[in-house]
Amino acid sequence: MYEWILPSLREILAESQPTAAESSPAKAEWQWRISLAATEQLLISTLANAASDANQGLVLAAPAPLFGQPTLTQNLQTVTFTAKPFNPLALMPFEMPIPLEMAEEIAPHESVLPLLPADPLGTEQFCLVFTDKFSLVLVLAEQNSGQKTFLFSFEPEIVQQAWRALGARVMLTNPDFFADLDASVQKFAPVAPDYRTVMQFSQLLLQEFAPEPDKENVPASPPVAVATSASSRPDVELLQAFAHEVRTPLTTIRTMTRLLLKRRDLPANVISRLEVIDHECTEQIDRMELLFKAAELETSNSAKPAHTQLTPMSLDRVLQQSIPRWQQAANRRNLTLDVVLPQQLPTVVSNPTMLDRVLTNLIENFTRSLPAGSHIQVQVIPAGDQLKLQLSPQPQCTDTSKATPATTPPIRKALGQLLMFQPETGTISLNISATKHLFQAIGGKLIVRQRPQHGEVMTIFLPLEVSTKQW
Repeated sequence: MYEWILPSLREILAESQPTAAESSPAKAEWQWRISLAATEQLLISTLANAASDANQGLVLAAPAPLFGQPTLTQNLQTVTFTAKPFNPLALMPFEMPIPLEMAEEIAPHESVLPLLPADPLGTEQFCLVFTDKFSLVLVLAEQNSGQKTFLFSFEPEIVQQAWRALGARVMLTNPDFFADLDASVQKFAPVAPDYRTVMQFSQLLLQEFAPEPDKENVPASPPVAVATSASSRPDVELLQAFAHEVRTPLTTIRTMTRLLLKRRDLPANVISRLEVIDHECTEQIDRMELLFKAAELETSNSAKPAHTQLTPMSLDRVLQQSIPRWQQAANRRNLTLDVVLPQQLPTVVSNPTMLDRVLTNLIENFTRSLPAGSHIQVQVIPAGDQLKLQLSPQPQCTDTSKATPATTPPIRKALGQLLMFQPETGTISLNISATKHLFQAIGGKLIVRQRPQHGEVMTIFLPLEVSTKQW
């Protein structure tokens, strides 16, 4: 018997996997996170090999959008189910022109649908993926006992049952939208995946693998292993939980805001304010992602975890997108920031999304430590088989004989193992050690030095792709 008039996705998958066991909340959530990361990478790989079609798949998710990579948001139709609607008008699916400046950030087909208050599906986190190469369903649900279960399946029949359960709910709450959504599902009707697809997913899971944050699995010996486990670092677990809890509602707010921005009947001042909300949400979501990643690295026993995927990438593209944001952030604090780039930038090996977030976080913290009127220089130069990106404040006097240091080291107080607090500004940010670990995870290295006439200088080294090391 089902708990409600319609089955939840947990119930559907549990029927097909009778041996599935309940897990502790930490373990189940860990399984959910690494499976989502593997799914994201599998989708990116699948879309990269697909024909250039604006609509290459469909993702049904709850309680918030799960994938933020532009490659996915631009090529996948996304429908988000939520038990806490923001505005009935905003929840109606519609397609309207998007402001040009936001065109790269907003998915071309993005809708939000409500769930009925009594529906137990409202307590589940799930993801249904439909492409012409594979279909997949993932579910994280809490049991009445308080334990959690994570389940997933590539089986076409199970995915189809999951869609029927969701489709019935769409018929109840938004029947006008059902026909269009059902047509999208049928376009990517579930098929048995090629064994190579499942094998690739398994390999991606191994890449995302990190020790489980579950104290039940911490070995009793040797004692050193227990001392360095996640269970002995409650501040790290608290930060991880905090980042997750803040990120989810922020993502929902941003989704609702972007849906409102698609409307044509909004006054200019309302659009302007909504864009500010979108910008602030994006900044905070990226910050929470970084905090979550830093906490995740601290729970790993490896000094250089293998679960961050590195790939040859264009640094020029990342910098062209990031530099305007860095300069705007500096201007808000009455600082100037100049970036000195060579005529040609080589290909480096890193993680594009993480590199942008880590650099932006570093520069933001750097600017907050400087007095108003300071000048900052970001210089990119080759350094053998690496690329060096140096961040330094410049002396405020052109006469070097009389010049004084651009700044004195800011006062920083430790908050646990990952955070630091600057009393002068009230800023809480990742400490230098955690930031160094993040750079290591994306293939780089961070060095911080104090230099006369310059103050604090930060230097980042990134490895060059083999084919460009003679650049």
